Order: sequence, then C-alpha cells, then structure tokens
Amino acid sequence: MTPTVRGTQLARLLGRWHALPARRRSPDYAALASAVRGLLADGRLPLGVRLPAERELADALAISRTTVSAAYRELRESGHLNSKRGAGSWTALPSGLKVEGSGLWTSSEDLDLIDLSCAALSAPDELMAATKAALNDLPRYLNSTGYHPSGIPEFRAAVAAQFTARGLPTSPEQIMVTNGVLHALDLVLRLLVPVGAPVLVESPTYPNALAALRDRRARISTHGLDENGWDAELLLSTLRQVRPRLAYLIPEFQNPTGHLMPAAFREQLVVAAQRAGTDLVIDESFVDLALDGQEMPPAVASFDRHGRVMTIGGMSKPFWGGLRLGWIRASAPTVQRLAAQRVGVDTSGPVLEQLIGVHLLSQTEQVIAVRRNQLRAQRDELLRIVAEHLPDWRVVPPSGGVTLWAELDGPVSSALARAVEPLGVRLAPGPRFGVDGTLERFLRLPFTQTIPELQDGIARIASARYDLDRTGSRPQWSEPELIA
Repeated sequence: MTPTVRGTQLARLLGRWHALPARRRSPDYAALASAVRGLLADGRLPLGVRLPAERELADALAISRTTVSAAYRELRESGHLNSKRGAGSWTALPSGLKVEGSGLWTSSEDLDLIDLSCAALSAPDELMAATKAALNDLPRYLNSTGYHPSGIPEFRAAVAAQFTARGLPTSPEQIMVTNGVLHALDLVLRLLVPVGAPVLVESPTYPNALAALRDRRARISTHGLDENGWDAELLLSTLRQVRPRLAYLIPEFQNPTGHLMPAAFREQLVVAAQRAGTDLVIDESFVDLALDGQEMPPAVASFDRHGRVMTIGGMSKPFWGGLRLGWIRASAPTVQRLAAQRVGVDTSGPVLEQLIGVHLLSQTEQVIAVRRNQLRAQRDELLRIVAEHLPDWRVVPPSGGVTLWAELDGPVSSALARAVEPLGVRLAPGPRFGVDGTLERFLRLPFTQTIPELQDGIARIASARYDLDRTGSRPQWSEPELIA
C-alpha cells in the first residue's frame, strides 16, 4: 500500500513555509512549491508518498485551492511530483538526481588527513590487559572444535547481564554473538526480509544499513526526522499504511542526528508494530554514550510482549571498532533460527575476541565513564568552533552519541565534501545518510577526533565553504571509502 501524508501532517512539516525572506518575495504558490522541495531535499518528506488532495491541503494551510493547485503544477514541472488523473500525486525527484552509495572505501595512509567521515574512537587503555587475561582463558577452549554459532557461553552471559542491569531481564539463550553490529543486521535481514519486501527506516540513517537493505533488494520507505526527532503521529501512521515487514530504528542517540526517543513513544511504537505485523530491529550502538547525565528511557524491547523486537548492539562505538563483537537480543527460538541461518554464512565468531569481550564488559562502568568525559569535552568544543567559524550553520546539540548533524546554509553538502578533500579533510555528505539524493542541506560531523584535529578540520571546512561561494568551483574528488 502506498503511504499517504494527510493535509494536517504536511502542514505541520511545512511549518511557517511562507515566512522566510526569500519566499516572502515569491508568489504564494511558488513559495509553497519551494517549501515542499526543501522537505524532499532534507529527507523529511519521503519519496513515493502520496500528497493530500488539493482541497485537503488548502484547508490545512488556510489558503486557496488555486494556490495549492498551482504549487502542485510547479512541482510536476520541476520533476518533484508525479500525478495520475483520479489517483493522486506522489513525491519524486527529477530525472538524474539519484545517489547510490555503498559506503565502501579503503583506508588512507595520509598522516595529514583529518578523517571526519568515520565516527569511531581509538582503543581504551584496558584493552591490552583484557587481551592478556583472555589468552590465559583460551586453553580451556582448545580441545573443542571452536565453533560456537550463537557465541561462547561466557560472552553470551556477559551480554545478557548488561541488558538485565539496564532493567531488561535477559537470559544467555536470548543472546546471539555476531561479528559486529552490521553483521547482526545482515543476519536478521537474511532471516526475516524476503527479496522485495517493504522495510521502513529513518531519514537520515546509518549508510551501511541502507547498503545492507539494498543488497536484500528491499523496498525502502523512510520516516523523516526533524530537529525534534521523530514525528510520532506520522511514523505510527506510516506503520499502519505501509505495514512493512521490518522497521530498522536507532532510538538511542540516533545516527547521525543524536536524537533520543521518548519513553512514551517507545511503547506506542511497539504496539503499532505488533498491530501492523512489523518486526522492529532496534540498533543500540550508542546506548551507553549519554553525555549529560540524563536518565535513560526503558529499552524498546521492554515493551515487547510478542517477540516482535530484536535489539542489536556491539562494542565498536563504546569500546573499539577493531574488536568485531556484536550481538542480537531476541526470543530464544529466534536466536536458534538465527544460529541456523548463520551456519551457512560464516559458521561462527572468533573465540579469543569473545574472551576479550568478557573481560572488557566486566569493566564497562570504568571504560564508559572515561569515554563520556572525553566525548563531552570534544562535543562542546566542536559546537563552539562550528558556531565561531560557520555561524550560519544550525546545529541542535545532541545529549549523547558521537556526532553532530549540522544544517548548512544551502544545499551544498556534496559540493563541500568535494571541495574540502584537497585540503586534507574527508567528510561524509548528507546524501550518504538518505535515499535517492536527499539531505543536501545537511552534514554529519563526528566528535570522536581529538580537539586539535577538530579545530583544524573545521577551519579547513570553513575555508572551503568560503571558496565555494566565491568561485563556485566543483573540483573532482575520490569517493569516500568508509563511513562508520
């Protein structure tokens, strides 16, 4: 079923659409068309959505139907709307404006390169001691085959204990160990998403998750986030209308926006998913990285009564990306099905890394406290220098996670990423986090780098932004090879 946005919902997304100075100088129909194009470019209004009838939108905006009709006509002429007489009008992008990106890349050996495309921390001091302790534990596994499709018992128990400590009782049988979070998502998709099935994601979202969904040839629908996060009414309405096979969401310090989903909406989400027959995949990669001392809402899975919620997480973000340890929390029967699925993919994960994980998880409180202090200082400094060097950019300070989601002063994200690479900075432009070329007004800025690197990087970006306006140049660039 094609999702439909109602007149009142579109009016809320448009906000004060006619109030911007540039739009006040345009006829109302042109200003309305421009505002709708802006929603599409920013990813807040998904592609392929049926817009309300002209009269319905006119009533919602308290304007004439003639104005809406003229705006729709302009959107059709610009390629942003496809219409069929008697059936309605659907959002689109003009021919040729499509971005496809796998996010694949190879690392650079340029020591002067400031890589702001990758949001990841270096290893904690505790890693070496944990590795030595794990080597002492390894001999007791050497007389076995070493194949543990669901993970070794010790690590499954350690992960289950982490969930239980957060108020979500979990047994080791509900945990499956994976080679990172993306591997966890891939296994879930293999099990639950047939080729061509509808899937719902946020916009913006994690680029490698989009790549995994494209590999499954899923039909991707999006829910656009705004500066306040999720639009509860619109997301629940989309679930009812689209009835996706699966929804992939990041409720804790969403990547890349940093939003935190309210507790009340989490419960509504689970209920709506159950009624729609939708499985929820909840990515908790950043759940440990609250930076402002706030009380965390209950896990989404705590509202699950029907086995519809699968929680994925891992050690990459709070600990180290080089430690390829992730997990899936689900019902015990689902874990058994996932393990059977895995045997045909990669059989099992490395025993030694899981033993390292056991020792690191026993020091979670100590490691995370240091991480939070480090990230808080780097976030605050990044906010300060962005405000100083790029005052026209708009950033909602995140209360956790590892990234800022900056709204730029124009749809120049990809051009800026091209322009800044010769200056020794690699960026992940906004369209990488969306579908089909949207989000050109946005840019993800991680604060996982050191403060001197952040200061130098933003200074170079500001210089490139100035040159972009002054020269209008569009230098060639090599496509970013990894986004994490």
